This record gives sequence, structure tokens and C-alpha cells, in this order.
Amino acid sequence: MESVQPPDSQAVQEVEVAVIGCGPVGALTANLLGARGVTTLVVERSATPHGQPRAFSCDDEALRIYQQAGLLDEIRDATIAPPLVEYVNRAGRVFARMKLSETDFGYGHAPLRFFDQPRLEHTLRTGLDRFPHVQLALGTELVGLTQDDDGVTVLLSDVATGQRRAVRARYVLGCDGARSATRAAVRIPLSGASYAEPWLAVSGDVPPDAVRVPDTTFVCDWQRPAFVSPGAAGSYRMEFMLRPGETEAEMQRPETIAALVSPYVDPDRFTVTRAVVYTFHHLVAQRWREGRVFLLGDAAHQMPPFMGQGLCSGLRDAANLSWKLSLVLSGAAGTEVLDTYETERRPHTVEMARTSVRLGHVFLARNRVAAGLRDAALRAVQTIPRVRRFVERFEFKPVPAYRRGLMAGGRRAGVVGTMFPQPRVLVPGAPGERLLDEALGDGFVVLGRAGVDNPLEVWRPGLPVRFVAVHPSGTPLADLPDVSGDSGYDRVDVVDADGVLGAWLRRHGADLVVLRPDRFVFALVRPGGVEQAGRDLSAALGVPRRLAGSTWT
Repeated sequence: MESVQPPDSQAVQEVEVAVIGCGPVGALTANLLGARGVTTLVVERSATPHGQPRAFSCDDEALRIYQQAGLLDEIRDATIAPPLVEYVNRAGRVFARMKLSETDFGYGHAPLRFFDQPRLEHTLRTGLDRFPHVQLALGTELVGLTQDDDGVTVLLSDVATGQRRAVRARYVLGCDGARSATRAAVRIPLSGASYAEPWLAVSGDVPPDAVRVPDTTFVCDWQRPAFVSPGAAGSYRMEFMLRPGETEAEMQRPETIAALVSPYVDPDRFTVTRAVVYTFHHLVAQRWREGRVFLLGDAAHQMPPFMGQGLCSGLRDAANLSWKLSLVLSGAAGTEVLDTYETERRPHTVEMARTSVRLGHVFLARNRVAAGLRDAALRAVQTIPRVRRFVERFEFKPVPAYRRGLMAGGRRAGVVGTMFPQPRVLVPGAPGERLLDEALGDGFVVLGRAGVDNPLEVWRPGLPVRFVAVHPSGTPLADLPDVSGDSGYDRVDVVDADGVLGAWLRRHGADLVVLRPDRFVFALVRPGGVEQAGRDLSAALGVPRRLAGSTWT
């Protein structure tokens, strides 16, 4: 990687953020920044869409992030939600089951969805067209990077012609995958383990009546572990561990693939779209930031696939960092806010990876005795109702929560630092029920029961905030107050359709709750605590004194 000497400023394009890589994480990051008005350049080495169905699954948190980017309908409508995940032994006997159709973590979406990556990437890239201040440079690669106190100068090269140009950015985000050129440029090493067992991943299209195993299934065959599942848009995904001595060339032969997929789909009616051999990793970058350069997604961390959380973790990175960058770039927060990105995201990512590794140990028993003991033990413990629920309802998945970071008191305390639920609400002027986030906007929110005094009259930490007043379930929309003349305050009144919000506030003994833009709880506000919550937010954001005493706008 070359160092860069900034040329004459007249020849240098200037942006606020340069995003390196336009896979799903980079494209989502650019959409989130674009929605916040951040001038962004996205650099992608490939001149054409990736076109390969690599990533396959996402969860309810990921759908909520797509929702924040304004792309929920387009993405959700192109996915399917599997109702069931089964773990079966070599003989096909079920020894564990997750009932996803009966699982609701409260974030507004199904706990697991399958998608087609080429279609997802097309949707995300098309979403960038909404923002004239976001530019996508295809067929362009990063070849040099130099940073100073005021910004980063990146040297870009046209892959086809070799022509080079310099771009000046306030910040650079490396979203360029496991072989990240950004990570190499700032010399950040990886630590962890790579697993020696190679796998064959097969994706293809199949008509419904040619599917032989209709449910998502982990085949815990000690001789040939496998994962099989229907996917979105008539696709089917299968992964098979290679046995000792098997070669990549052998496994990719059409006759080998046909024999492997035959128990799950009719091989004569299965059209292979991708068949590759890969190994998986459990790696984490030693640091996720070097000055003004940040790493996101696979550039920062890679984990085994057994929880389907690799891409989801990268999307969480994007959701965490994008709003913080926006505040810093606008002057509404101090640069120290950016330190909380890794502070918050690393522990959760490490915990998710460890859970994935533990699940892999269940899946990958490699001899007959170990597999038999596993099957017997799991069947036995699931006779205990609480244990069975723990497995069936996917409760072993780490909850979305931060231990330390940008929250009142700086560390998790009860629900402070956790993701706020997203129930359905009724909003004046909008037909039918809507997901809560649609009423929250894209900034900080103070949410509370409608009977409390407007908190914005006494709490002014110096940046725009919305007050969401919650009315009890059953309240007619016509009875909601007219706040159109309440100038100077951003207030939205909603009806708590299912009583979830009111019950949440009562359970935690709070009048109000302060929510971050990514919908994590910043603070609970109990009677008389409004002004203190405002001071806590000002301190956490490093709001300049001249803003801390300003009026709301």
C-alpha cells in the first residue's frame, strides 16, 4: 500500500466520508450516511454487481436497521421467514428444534429471514440514488492512504485503466471484507483462529415440488455435517463439510454435487448458481480504529456461520457508527463520541462469535460416540420445560445490549444500554397500525406517557430531539391533542396499539425513556429527573457549552 502526498488542492475531490467497499455492509453504511445528509463517496473494486449468493440470512435487528435506512419494504418483501429450524442426526431423527414462528424478541420483525444477496445488493445500491450527495465509484480500488489531524487522503486507481486520483475525506470507513485493503493500509493485524475443515457451499434454484426437505435443517451427521434450507425467491442453500482427502476439484464436479444434494432436492430439477469450497474463521481485528479510519463488518471481524450472524454483525456496526459520525461532522457532538463505536460493538461481536463457536461444537461432533452422547443429552435436557423453551425460542442468542459506551452513566444498568422494543402504534393521519420507529424519526427521542409534562420545556441538551407522547391502547385518534401550534417543539402523539409501551414504562418505573438514534436506551427518566437526563446527554455527546444552553430548534 502506497503512502499519499496530497496534490494541489484544486485536483482533489473532497467528501466528508469515504466508504471503501460496496458489499451489503458498505452499501448500507452509505445509505445510512446519505439519509443523514453526509457527503459520501463509496469505492468498489468490482465494476459489476457481485452476483454471487454468498450471505444468506439476517435477523430482526438487521431488518430494523434496513428500516432505519428507509428500505424495509423493498428488502423484506424479497425475503422469507423460516418457521422452523431442526437439528437432526445421521439417521434423520430430530434431537433439537427452534420454533421461529413462535419466537418474537419484540423488535418488530421475524427473528430470522433468508434473502438473495444479489437482489439485496441491488436494492441497497439503488437506494443510494436517493441522495445526490452520495457517489458510487465502481471499478475503483484503494491503493494508498495517508492521514493527518484534519482528514485522510486516499489514492484511488481505476482498475481498468490504472488512472489514479486523490480524494480527501474527513473519515474513511473500511467495509471491504475479509481481505480488507483498508485494514492493510493502516496496518491493523487480525487475531483468532482459522478452522481447517473445508466446506462446499452450494446455492441454486429449484421449483417447490422438487424440494425434498422443506425446513431449515442442520444435519448433524458425524461423517458429513451439512446445512440445508429453502431460501428466498425459489432458491435453496446447502453446505457440506469435506471429508479427509476430498479435493476442491472433486467436490465441485456436477456428479458429486448431484449426489450430495439428492436427499434434499431433486438434482435433475436443481439449477446450481454457485458452488465453492471455503473455510471459516474466528478472527477479530486488534483494533477497529486507527485515527480517522474505521473498520466495519468482515474487515473488523469474522465468525463461524452457525448462527448466521456474520453479515448481521456488520450491519450493526454500520447502524452504530453512522449516526455518531453524522453528529460529529455536523458539530453537534465531540469527536470522543467516535471512541464508543468499538467500546460498544466489540464485546457484543465477540460474544456472538463465541456463541456461534459453541453452537458449532454441537453441530460438528465428528465421531459416532460423541454424536450419540450429544443426541441423548439434548433430548434429555429438553424434557425440562424451561430448557426446551430456551432452545425452541432461540433464547441462547446474545441480546442486543452494550456493556459500556454512550449511555447515561457510561455503562449498562438494567435496560439502559439495551435495544428498545418496537411494537405497533397508531398515528394521526396514517392509515392502520405502524411500526414504532416510523414515528420516531432519525434522531434522539424522549418517549413517555402522554400525561407527563412536555419534557422539552425544561431539558435542552443542544440538539434536536423528538418527544413521543404515548396514549393508552383504545384511545381514539380523534381524541389526541392538536399540537400543530406547539411551535419550537417536535412532538408526535401515538396510540399504544397493544399496550406494549405503557407496560414497558410501568415495568421499569419510568415516566420517560431517552432513546438514541439507533434505538438503544440512553436513559430512564423517573419523576424529577428530566433535567439531569439532559445534562447526562450533553456530557456524553461532548456538546459545546455554547450549544448546551441554547433553545430547541
